[in-house]
Amino acid sequence: MKLKLLILLLIFNFYGFSQNTFGTILIDADVFEAYTLISINNKSFLFNNCGEVINEWESNYLPGNAVYLLENGDLLRTGRTNSTTISFGGRGGVIEKYSWDGDLIWQFFYDTPQYRQHHDVYPMPNGNVLILAATLMTAEEAIQAGRNPALLPQGELYNQQIIEVSPVGFDEANVVWEWNVKNHLIQDFDITKNNFGNVGLNPNKLDINFVNGLSGNANWLHFNSIQYDEVLDQIVISSRNLSEIYIIDHSTTTAQAATGDGGIYGRGGDLLYRWGNPQAYRQGNASARKLFGQHYPHRIPQGLNNEGKIILFNNGNGRTPLFSEVFIIDTPFDSPGFYSYETNTMFGPSTPDYVYVDTEDITNFYSPILSSAQVLPNGNMLICSGGRGIIFEINPNEEIVWKYIVPINNETGVIAEQGQTTQGFLNQTFRAIKYAPDYPAFTGKDLTPGDPIELDPDLTPCNNLSIDEFNTTQIKIWPNPSNNYLHILSNGMIGKIQIFNVLGKNVLQLNATNLIEVSNFETGIYFLQIELNNNTMQQFKFIKL
Repeated sequence: MKLKLLILLLIFNFYGFSQNTFGTILIDADVFEAYTLISINNKSFLFNNCGEVINEWESNYLPGNAVYLLENGDLLRTGRTNSTTISFGGRGGVIEKYSWDGDLIWQFFYDTPQYRQHHDVYPMPNGNVLILAATLMTAEEAIQAGRNPALLPQGELYNQQIIEVSPVGFDEANVVWEWNVKNHLIQDFDITKNNFGNVGLNPNKLDINFVNGLSGNANWLHFNSIQYDEVLDQIVISSRNLSEIYIIDHSTTTAQAATGDGGIYGRGGDLLYRWGNPQAYRQGNASARKLFGQHYPHRIPQGLNNEGKIILFNNGNGRTPLFSEVFIIDTPFDSPGFYSYETNTMFGPSTPDYVYVDTEDITNFYSPILSSAQVLPNGNMLICSGGRGIIFEINPNEEIVWKYIVPINNETGVIAEQGQTTQGFLNQTFRAIKYAPDYPAFTGKDLTPGDPIELDPDLTPCNNLSIDEFNTTQIKIWPNPSNNYLHILSNGMIGKIQIFNVLGKNVLQLNATNLIEVSNFETGIYFLQIELNNNTMQQFKFIKL
């Protein structure tokens, strides 16, 4: 323990807040060693904690908005087409897949005057893709569905649709499953129209006339996220405008998804669960509202802290004071996938299990739009304040251990120069996701870091944190000090690897690997000896924290 404290004190003598204004501006030894993925302007970037680019992909389209790194190393990305119909913030229109090397291998347009992809997609375990889209309802169709004509200022209404497609060839796909909001509505405005009923007694349906105090424009729901829960075979949805999250059943057929019957959970395509704004189904009052324009609700994967619970970024748009927070909520079950609910009450829980806010300045990472939060394998949490292009990581003590400012203007592609002010720089970022070093996409890939994205980069924060990061032009080890993993980056073929403690005892021997797990090592100083297949050998000193 004394040795660890001494090491940290030595590091602290060199390390502090950098004067960087873009890229990595803060890094601490507690940061999770992983690679961050973002989609900005017409490029997607994967970079390490120092901000050095590991890989990048270029498209002809601005983000539309989601991006995912698939387990085989391919990139799934959405793009914004030039369509003028069905137009609102978050619009897309095209889904693209690129190889690790940047080759476009699939491009599917879901974009006509009648429908358009927007915001999110999701890569399914079977290789299919879930697509979130808006489809057009005419004024006549909306009124027949029970919409109050006074709530049709634009003369049309957008239905929200989720389709599952199976990619075919280079530019085609087969629709294999479909779900639509318009099949799951309720209204008590006009008894002569469809969907008439008691709103308060039908929380499994959406009130077509609830607009949450807004104007009731065509984009009345503004879904901004769909995430798939493989364990329960359910889909988690976010409605920004109604400030609610929903869960629906994916085990249904398309025919069952259009009804209130069928599937594993027996509710067809009706809502299995909802949370965040009980006024939407006539339960509770304004004080019971918890969500304000939230983004990226998803279940925390198994094996991580709070597994199975839902984490989301609660933007806080529309409340006073304006501030953002991260929620973790535990959805109450009668049994797995069957949600607890009593008639004429609110869906639980009454409060989140966990709330993160900035206690020093409650408005510090406020973002009215975009944004995300992710639980990491080491217990840290990655947070993206999307409207400001700020990505930061907190440890379990809620201390910021990494902070990164996106250095690209999302609309123009202009790259910021180090030292340039962030004021007015439009670096909005939809979402940021970290991928662990053992993620399958990295197997056999060249992970040699390139330059950071920003111009005139300053790597002082990372260099001060590293003891011997660069030893030769042939081999690089990273990060150093390390909590969990050491990466070996080499332009030669790695052969035998040996690690010795300060007493000269051999504590580990491996062959032909570029990833070494050191999480079980005692805190202290070690010596790493790497032999290349060309009979050269290099030695490094590293610190295990």
